[in-house]
Amino acid sequence: MFGAQEKKRKEKKRMSKEAAAEYHSKDFEWDQLRREIESDPSLLYHFLLPLDDTHLPSSSQSFSGSVSSSPSQHSDAWNKFHSRHSSGKFFKVQERRYLLKEFPELLSCDEYSKVLEVGCGNGSTVLPILRGNESITVYSCDCSIEALKRAEEVIDATDLISVKHRFHPFPCDFSISGFPKWLACDSCREVNLQKQDTCLSDVEDKRGAGLNDFTSLKEHKCCLGGVDFVTLIFTLSAVPLHRMPAAIAACFSVLKPGGLLLFRDYGLYDMTMLRFEPDKKVGFREYMRSDGTRSYFFCLDTVRDLFVGSGFTELELEYCCVTSVNRRKGKSMRRVWVHGKFQKSV
Repeated sequence: MFGAQEKKRKEKKRMSKEAAAEYHSKDFEWDQLRREIESDPSLLYHFLLPLDDTHLPSSSQSFSGSVSSSPSQHSDAWNKFHSRHSSGKFFKVQERRYLLKEFPELLSCDEYSKVLEVGCGNGSTVLPILRGNESITVYSCDCSIEALKRAEEVIDATDLISVKHRFHPFPCDFSISGFPKWLACDSCREVNLQKQDTCLSDVEDKRGAGLNDFTSLKEHKCCLGGVDFVTLIFTLSAVPLHRMPAAIAACFSVLKPGGLLLFRDYGLYDMTMLRFEPDKKVGFREYMRSDGTRSYFFCLDTVRDLFVGSGFTELELEYCCVTSVNRRKGKSMRRVWVHGKFQKSV
């Protein structure tokens, strides 16, 4: 009894601190940063295409010309990443608590709303969502089995039953095979959850057959349920550029009419982009790390073209420019992210 009361007290204290925390999104102007970066000769290579490309892409060409990778290479790279960083300071989970301030719709939505979290990683996004709204249910997917394991460990560590019962992870590479049919159908979803009981060990050995084996479930005429929200939080940038349109179309297909897609990802001229060496460039604003994982850096026009081109209506789209200070090293870092909200028409 005492233990339960102590947990509630700590939870209230934690939420109170979050509510009091001040979040900055406009510490500097993006245009000012752009002028500074583009006038620096040492950074010129960021604005050029790799040597095997002969022209800069126009808006209509911006989704081609990147170095492609096979589906297995993409998921294997992220599996190795999450396996390598499964412990230690690097992989310490820091909840993205700012999300509920940036996307308050997750707090004010209808009771029993459903969220599809695409690319759950280590659980840093799903945890504040589940804690912030006690009636919301989250279906989380990732192309990496290792990432799903880490996310489950994080959720289990909360020791909050109400959180665990509303978290449903499943493996899926949405940029290749789309999402399983049961995601858009209440009846199919219930059957699937009973079948898999959210146990990842049952699907770990099926990777050779593809990550989206749940599509074999019989389709029902009632498959009109869909989800109320889709979150793409630092996920799309990891998808090869040429597969982004199909990935966004898949998100559109599982949203209910009137549903929202909540987007946040790396913006053009973010500190991370400027750290990449010339030999890591594999396309226009697209880079590949030594471990095989990718990162693309978005401008507002590219994001707009991608989402509006897939049928979404733009509600919000802007740069978030945040100055982050590393107190230990005494360094100030300028971070740039793209924030967006898009709606599926009723």
